[in-house]
Amino acid sequence: MEYVKLGRTGLDVSRLCLGCMTYGDPQRGNHRWTLDEAASRPLLRKALDLGINFLDTANIYSDGTSEEIVGRALKDFASRDEIVLATKVHGRMHAGPNGMGLSRKAIMSQIDHSLRRLGTDYVDLYQIHRWDPHTPIEETLEALHDVVKAGKARYLGASSMYAWQFSKALHLADRHGWTRFATMQNHYNLLYREEEREMMPLCVDQGIGVIPWSPLARGRLTRDWNDSSERIETDLYGKTLYNVPDADRRVVEAVAAIAAKREVPQAQVALAWMAHKPFITAPIIGASKPQHLDDAVAALSLRLDDAEMAALEAAYVPHAVAGHS
Repeated sequence: MEYVKLGRTGLDVSRLCLGCMTYGDPQRGNHRWTLDEAASRPLLRKALDLGINFLDTANIYSDGTSEEIVGRALKDFASRDEIVLATKVHGRMHAGPNGMGLSRKAIMSQIDHSLRRLGTDYVDLYQIHRWDPHTPIEETLEALHDVVKAGKARYLGASSMYAWQFSKALHLADRHGWTRFATMQNHYNLLYREEEREMMPLCVDQGIGVIPWSPLARGRLTRDWNDSSERIETDLYGKTLYNVPDADRRVVEAVAAIAAKREVPQAQVALAWMAHKPFITAPIIGASKPQHLDDAVAALSLRLDDAEMAALEAAYVPHAVAGHS
């Protein structure tokens, strides 16, 4: 496993981050395709054995049960000091007023709930899951700064938003002396490259670590265009992300052609493409089978030439902005 600095911080993270939305009680929340604890633990252990030290979850995943499963597994399988543990805040966690968002009340409440579920005194990276248009960003930033100063989080991160919003947040943090965001977890893959226009250049300029979600487009880049899966069929949010069928199909076909030529799975080609991008720190990979982890690690060693990179990118057409809500 390779390790790199997370943005301009001194924190060392593996070149792959394990996304833990896959692990959670399938009867809780709206992810019926998640794996229960018994099925999740072997995959979490394998990821650790492969050298992945960076794990990402969120309070909202499977109604908090993802955090619980991850926390118990880390207690049994790893040393806390060797793990970089990330979680997120924003989504609705209870009915009624103040049940979601990025107000001071929500942040201060939810960090404590996340720590309790994870079974730890602190998270290494605390991220806002989305932009909250109903709360002044100054209120959010100051509350997050106080979370860091209280020792409950080591670093702060943001997720999908417009570049102007992220720029504003960085500027305000610097202006007030608050802890600034160190990372951006955005939507980026071969089927969705709109982030290359403004967000990626901003992150390079500001020294932000980029940890994209859905690097395999929720599995669409790993199989024949006409194939499906339980997740593709039941993931209502995923259906809103990829809606340019002809162009997307041509991209998937390009991935398949190179994979066949190289005699490797399509997942390795799609992840290798991302690993070649200099602005990427660590893609957030999902793993519901051991092979998914093996393919992700192997992708780090797969070197694509310029012609292959160009072939993978040739069919792309502009997409509507997706993933900010």
